[in-house]
Amino acid sequence: MSETHWLTVVMPKGRIYGDAVRLFRRAGLPVPEEHDESRKLIVPIAEASLRFILAKPADVPTYVEYGVADVGVAGKDVLLEENRDVYELLDLGIARCRMCVIGLPGRKLPIYPRVATKYPNVASRYFREHGQQVEVIKLNGSVELAPLIGLADRIVDLVETGRTLRENGLVELETMFEITSRLIANRVSYRTKYAQIRSLCDRLAKAAETAAAGGAAG
Repeated sequence: MSETHWLTVVMPKGRIYGDAVRLFRRAGLPVPEEHDESRKLIVPIAEASLRFILAKPADVPTYVEYGVADVGVAGKDVLLEENRDVYELLDLGIARCRMCVIGLPGRKLPIYPRVATKYPNVASRYFREHGQQVEVIKLNGSVELAPLIGLADRIVDLVETGRTLRENGLVELETMFEITSRLIANRVSYRTKYAQIRSLCDRLAKAAETAAAGGAAG
């Protein structure tokens, strides 16, 4: 099959990558192990007619929406924040965590509290839907610092184990929703490469089901 008929898959670098690659391998897709520590941003796998692009997690839906990737793996948090025009095909069940409202215990809130977050759209929508007026401050890292130094009264962030919160005297005040990673597709690619994308989706769905069953058994 010529490269024009390959599927291009954009994968998020960082936390999700390892879980995603293991799932692809469980699905029988030959992702070479030597690429796990590679700094290459484009990885072709000729025997599977696949091309992987490695990108920042927040950029994955953009690559898919604009068609430079046919499909991608993105966290539900990113999809909710970016609100890109893509198809959400499958809950992969990996990289589980939760989006939470976090703060210092016992702190009294002002009338219009400030909320620091990497997810300003998600946070604004959540508090608006709950009838709360807040000022949202966008931060790009170390969000936990904001309530400790008085920049914000609350933060909205992902929580996996909660260790960072505990070490900094913070507590989860509300769980907004659970997060997992999803398989998404470009709308045009889904029509023009339907058989390939559905085949990939079905294989990943079976692999995710097997992994979930194994986890439940364990």
